[in-house]
Amino acid sequence: MSPSILRHPDFRRLWIADLLSQLGTRLSMIAIPLLAVLTLDATTFEVSLLRTCETAAWLLLGLFAGAWVDRVRCLPVLVFADLGRAVLFGSIPVAALFGVLTLTQLYVVLVLTGVLSVLFDVAHSSYPPRLLEPDQLLPGNAKLAANHSVGAVVGAGAGGVLVQWIGAAVTIGVDALSFLWSAIWLRSIRTPEPRPVKPERPNLRREIADGMRYVFGHPLLRPIALNTAATMLFQAAAGAVMIVFLVREIHLQPSTIGVLSMIGLAGAIVASGLTEKISTRYGDARTLLVSSTGIGVAFTLQALTGPGWQVSWYVLATLLAGFCIIVSYILQVSIRQRVCPPELQGRVSATMSFVGWGAAPLGSLLGGLLGTAFGLRATLWIAGLTSLAGTAFLYFSPFRTLRTVPTTVSPTESRG
Repeated sequence: MSPSILRHPDFRRLWIADLLSQLGTRLSMIAIPLLAVLTLDATTFEVSLLRTCETAAWLLLGLFAGAWVDRVRCLPVLVFADLGRAVLFGSIPVAALFGVLTLTQLYVVLVLTGVLSVLFDVAHSSYPPRLLEPDQLLPGNAKLAANHSVGAVVGAGAGGVLVQWIGAAVTIGVDALSFLWSAIWLRSIRTPEPRPVKPERPNLRREIADGMRYVFGHPLLRPIALNTAATMLFQAAAGAVMIVFLVREIHLQPSTIGVLSMIGLAGAIVASGLTEKISTRYGDARTLLVSSTGIGVAFTLQALTGPGWQVSWYVLATLLAGFCIIVSYILQVSIRQRVCPPELQGRVSATMSFVGWGAAPLGSLLGGLLGTAFGLRATLWIAGLTSLAGTAFLYFSPFRTLRTVPTTVSPTESRG
């Protein structure tokens, strides 16, 4: 990976802001379900609803957000979303302090922060091409993906320890402060962002349809989108029951869950540093196929987790999943940004996110229903094996015969 990308002063500010947000988000990802399980005595299905509320906005607003972001500057959207999430998450420790915190408040906060996260994620994905040169996108995306890795490792470990040390509600308050700090860094970016050219006759429905048509008419973006949807659906199903599984069946303490997750997710940090080298040597298309398969294998291995030494299966699974998810993410974003025309970046980004994240609330509901009906371990087996089957979308596509994705692939070429 080129070391020069962090010499770009405004990309460095974007990178720091993103790192702060990722760290805080990971704290809440472990603290909120632990708060529900340990403090509010939530059932398996009630815990699964938390994740559903957090991601439901993708189903309602994901496509609209892409069309809207293509019409506006991204940076103000990023700042506004961070400030809003700081206020909303900050309300949780305040309510806990006065003894009035309920599951209903958690659901409302997650729905509202989910809306802001949709706006933030679409704008954040569309912003690098407006800030960087084309040849800086791969190292830039790798650096931003590294934040996912660091956030996953440090946030997971720190989250578990902080929950046991200062309580889940206060840990969520730390997340609120991270969003505030992120907004301050974003506000310090000085590179002028050109105002996008608005269509002469704005038509939101047509603009959204253009993004959908481009993705599902493209021989490479279509299989990526479908594979991502399958992966997200069953990853969400497993994630919806995982904390409940580790606490109530494996009998782990919050700090132990955090430390084990931190060790396993170290693979994500390794991936962020190696993806560019691996894809250069073996080709980005081949690397994407292998990494996507690895994600399905990793989710399946989670079901082997048990007491004692069998906890090592959880560590191995998260290690492999962390590595493969980051490799896949970097390649998918870089391929999309390369083959997508500038005027469609926001809509294509939103379409891809809508297809993937829109599956997440459905997966969370599915996980809660499966966990209630068949048990937590059976849910993990179902989620892992079906996620692995989802790689067929990539294997039965042009990726199967490609080594490297050409930059000239258009939606009118072979459909595979």
